[in-house]
Amino acid sequence: MLSNEEHHTQAPPYLTGAKKRKLLFSAGFSWLFDAMDVGMVSFIVAALVVEWNLTAREVGWVTAINSIGMVAGAAIAGSLADRYGRKSILLWTLLIFSLASGLSALASGFAVLCVLRFIAGFGLGGELPVASTLVSESVPSEDRGRYVVLLESFWAIGWIVSALISYFVIPEYGWRIAFAIGAVPALYAILLRRTISDSPRFAARREKRPTFKMRFGAVWAKEHRRSTITLWILWFMVVFSYYGIFLWLPTVMGMKGFTLVKSFEYVLIITLAQLPGYFTAAFLIEKTGRKFVLVTYLILTAVSALGFGLSHTEGMLLTMGICLSFFNLGAWGAMYAYTPENYPTSIRSTGVGLAASFGRVGGVIGPYLVGELKTRNVPLSAIFTIFFAAILIGAFAVWFLGEETKGTEPDRRWGEESKRGEGRLRATAR
Repeated sequence: MLSNEEHHTQAPPYLTGAKKRKLLFSAGFSWLFDAMDVGMVSFIVAALVVEWNLTAREVGWVTAINSIGMVAGAAIAGSLADRYGRKSILLWTLLIFSLASGLSALASGFAVLCVLRFIAGFGLGGELPVASTLVSESVPSEDRGRYVVLLESFWAIGWIVSALISYFVIPEYGWRIAFAIGAVPALYAILLRRTISDSPRFAARREKRPTFKMRFGAVWAKEHRRSTITLWILWFMVVFSYYGIFLWLPTVMGMKGFTLVKSFEYVLIITLAQLPGYFTAAFLIEKTGRKFVLVTYLILTAVSALGFGLSHTEGMLLTMGICLSFFNLGAWGAMYAYTPENYPTSIRSTGVGLAASFGRVGGVIGPYLVGELKTRNVPLSAIFTIFFAAILIGAFAVWFLGEETKGTEPDRRWGEESKRGEGRLRATAR
């Protein structure tokens, strides 16, 4: 006689047809709002450099404090989603970050802005791993990778929206209006509450949820340890380089001698390259596998980062920036598709959340490091060489340590040893 868990492991429930497309767009719009918020911060700090006379170190703090909040949010929300459900935690994190973003428009000084950006980062960091987990475990294995990468593509749309808002709004009406627009997702959370539900697989689980201590131990258990090490290295290096580069991009353009408006215009052009990066990754990930897409896109991201740092002409800056945007965001999509497939349902959101949380530590260090190095007059070429090396480390970790998960059922992957581990979790929870 099969237990509930074994029964659902053998016949995994998934969404099909219009329902899975509805979930993709519902979760995708929350992802879009996340990206819009993060993107606008990168443009707003460029404006604050002029209005508040921020130093490079202070710019690094504003961008880093957002990531510090994301570290806490990813770990806590990921764990709570395994205990209380993906839907409720997704809605709460969306609400937290949107309200904090809107209140940032009222910030009276540097310290107040940093506090509000920490709270916004907490909500944002919590929402991302929960949303990707929800989509990943709701879609059949033959579509899973493509759907999660397509979910990630909404990040590019959100960043494009942020670039458009920044280009047309900030120079004319000021940065506070841009932050106020960031409160719009709070209204969307009300709508989202009626349009999505927990994944069928999670909803089918009947046993008492294991505690965080048990789930953390399971993430580092023998059958998952190698995957966890791989994912933590991958997330740290990718997030470190992404936030170090892209949160500074408008400001870097200013350092290269362009006006504020011209910098925003070029960043908008560079940002548009994110969409084809996602779409090509979504196509290739089910054709060639997760590892191939991740390693290839990361290596090409590293080369593009080095080229961008060494560029001196307008044409080279745009070309390398477009390539950097294309390959980096394609790699992000593949990373979000790959990560949930390394863990079974009982610890999936915890595993994803912890990997994302560790990665967000890199998101704290990256932008702050750029500010510190620029304060010490370190050349941009040397700074981007650091990002080049970091991205290659992430690529090699996946290549040598990672396992291919294309076409696999996460709850079946670890055989009888994993089933015994699941049994220990259930027995302890009782």
